[in-house]
Amino acid sequence: MTDRPEPAPHDDLFAPPEPATPVRPAPQPPAPADADVPPHAAGRHAAVGVPGAPGLPAGYAAGPGEGHIEGPAEGPAAGPGVAPGHAHAAPAPATGPEPVPPARRRRGRGAAILVGALVAGLVGGVVGDQVSDRVDPDRPADAALPVAPALGGDGEQTAPSRPAGSVADIAATVLPSVVSLEVQRDEGVSTGSGFVLRADGYVLTNHHVVAGAPAQGAITVAFADGSEHPGELVGATADYDLAVVRVEARDLTPLVLGDSDDVVVGDAVLAVGAPLGLESTVTAGIVSALHRPVQAGEASQTAFIDAIQTDAAINPGNSGGPLVNAAGEVVGINSAIAQPPGTMSATGSIGLGFAIPANQARHTAEQLIETGRATYPVIGVLLDSSYRGEGVQVATEAQQGQAPVTPGGPADQAGIRPGDVILAIDGRPVSMSDELIVAIRARQPGDAVTLRVRSGDQEREVRVVLREQASQ
Repeated sequence: MTDRPEPAPHDDLFAPPEPATPVRPAPQPPAPADADVPPHAAGRHAAVGVPGAPGLPAGYAAGPGEGHIEGPAEGPAAGPGVAPGHAHAAPAPATGPEPVPPARRRRGRGAAILVGALVAGLVGGVVGDQVSDRVDPDRPADAALPVAPALGGDGEQTAPSRPAGSVADIAATVLPSVVSLEVQRDEGVSTGSGFVLRADGYVLTNHHVVAGAPAQGAITVAFADGSEHPGELVGATADYDLAVVRVEARDLTPLVLGDSDDVVVGDAVLAVGAPLGLESTVTAGIVSALHRPVQAGEASQTAFIDAIQTDAAINPGNSGGPLVNAAGEVVGINSAIAQPPGTMSATGSIGLGFAIPANQARHTAEQLIETGRATYPVIGVLLDSSYRGEGVQVATEAQQGQAPVTPGGPADQAGIRPGDVILAIDGRPVSMSDELIVAIRARQPGDAVTLRVRSGDQEREVRVVLREQASQ
């Protein structure tokens, strides 16, 4: 948009402007008859949308986003809904006879009309007010609308209090420990959420929030008090979609990781984070389901989550933020949102959000802090994704050089063979490969599980001790 010159100051704002001295244009040669002279040159017109943006992961913005992909920002934004106007070039002066300057009279007349209108408006307002008083003599001099009574015992107004356990009370406790993350990637900037794990600067978030960031200086962590700190990636795992970032800060207030095994359907929960880059956003809902097999993270690095489902609104940018219970304890890490069939990227909450259980997050975060790496459990089989019968079938042939049953692995030692069908794990039926995978990954290496297996027409139960596998 072009800049307009500032008008010269006047002592009297209602006085007409000083007459301008006419400037005669220099004679110009006549333009050729066939020359096209455009009336003006239009500038570019760009509409700027709402910043932000996460595929299925809830992440960003941007969040990782969360399964959705926080998309990089498209570029600097002038603000939501702002559209710069056209810039026009000034028209070239006309050639020919000297122009007659009637403009000064029009400007003076316009100023006089403006003054007259203002005076008429002032007189009309006074007259109207007097007429109104005559028509309605009972109008009160003071409206005296009711006000809220003072809450303090001494009659002075005090800050309102909220009952313990209310949404406002929980939010006030949790918000100072929730952060937003800005990640500089080669393809742009993305945003996500996280929360303080330890008072000495450790922050938990999603892997897909920080994935692809260069090693140094690419992560900025913003706290609720407005302070910002550069973040250092301590460790991350794509298999569980978790990452730990550290900032140089002390005396932070960590959130408590609760026992996600105690969560039941119907429990009240809050989702806290920075959806679409809007920090310190709180939404409320309930736990609407448990043990949802969900794939989250980047398409090339899929995490399998035994997820907590909630109807608390989770949007791109919420990725990595906490899902807290009525006691203010973290029971899940918001990671993914469902989208209608045919939707290729995350567009927003439809009431189906998914969180990584806190018990899994605790174990993985401890590994990342202590070693920088994480592990996950396996039984040592390949599953046939094309199988459409009851249960989940072990592949019958090798895939990419890998045997259907790992020789000497846990399943092999338990007597499971290629083509066997796994019907249940610890009494919980499975009908899809994802269900078996997330059920196994919800355990720890060294745990023993009981599988119900069918070989041909025979069914049996076998005990399998899970083996440790290094995470990506």
